[in-house]
Amino acid sequence: MHAPGGSRGRRPWLPLLGAALAVAIVCALGMWRPWIVPSAPVAAESVALPQAVPAALELPGNARVLVFGDSWVYGSAATVPTLGFAYRLSEQLGWQGIVDGVRGSGYLKPGLDGGSYGERVAALDPSLDPDLIILEGSINDRRLPATGYRDAVTAVWDALKARYPDATIVILGPAPQVLPVEKATARIDADLAELAAARGWWYISPIAEGWITEANYLDVIDTGPIGRDHPSDAGHAYLAERVAEALDDMRAATEVVADAPLDEEITAP
Repeated sequence: MHAPGGSRGRRPWLPLLGAALAVAIVCALGMWRPWIVPSAPVAAESVALPQAVPAALELPGNARVLVFGDSWVYGSAATVPTLGFAYRLSEQLGWQGIVDGVRGSGYLKPGLDGGSYGERVAALDPSLDPDLIILEGSINDRRLPATGYRDAVTAVWDALKARYPDATIVILGPAPQVLPVEKATARIDADLAELAAARGWWYISPIAEGWITEANYLDVIDTGPIGRDHPSDAGHAYLAERVAEALDDMRAATEVVADAPLDEEITAP
C-alpha cells in the first residue's frame, strides 16, 4: 500500500516543462534588436489625415525659410551642427535658410540652450520676414502630461502666424528616435496632424509615412553615447531628402488642384 500522496512524488512532465522554458528564453533572445526599447508601448494608430488639400505651396526662387524646432533641427549628432538636415535642406533647395533649433526644447518643455517653443517664438526677430516656416517636433514633450498640450500648440501657432502673417507654415511632426514608436510620440503626432488639418496647413508625418523603420534605423540613427538616438550625418542627409520630397509633393498636389475642373472633388493624393 502506498503512503498518502506517494503516487504524486514522480512528475514526468517536469523535464518537458524545463525544456519548453529553455526554448522560450532562446527565442526571446533571438528576437532582440539594439534599436528597440522593450518597455516602449506599441504606438497607437495614426489619425487619418484630412482629405482637403491645403492652400497652394508657392515660394519665390530665393525664398527665405525659417526652420524652427528641437535638437534635430539644431543638428545634434552630426559631425558639426551645420551638417544637420535643416542646413542641408536650405543648401539643397537654394534657400536663404534661417535655422533655429534648441536641444531639448518642445511646445511645453524648456530646452537646454533656450526656452519652450512659445518662449522662443516670442523672442524671434519680427524683421526676419520668412516666406516659409517649417516647424518641427517635438519628441521632447513625450514625457510630460498630455493635459494642456493642444493648448500650448495652438498658442505657439497663433503667435507664429501673428508675427509672420505672410509666411506659409508647414508642420513637420516628430520622427521616432526609438522603435517601436512610443505611445506618447504617436499621440503627439496625431494631435499635431489634427490641429494642422483644422487650419488647412500642410502636415508632414515621418511616423505615418514610415521614414524610419527597422530596415534603415541603424543607417539613420546614431545609437552611440555621443549620438544618443539622434540622426547621424547620413541620417541628417536622409531627412533633408525626405523633407525636400514632401515639399515637392505639396507643389505637385497644388498643380493638380489648379488644373482640376471646378465641379470635380479635390482630394489629397
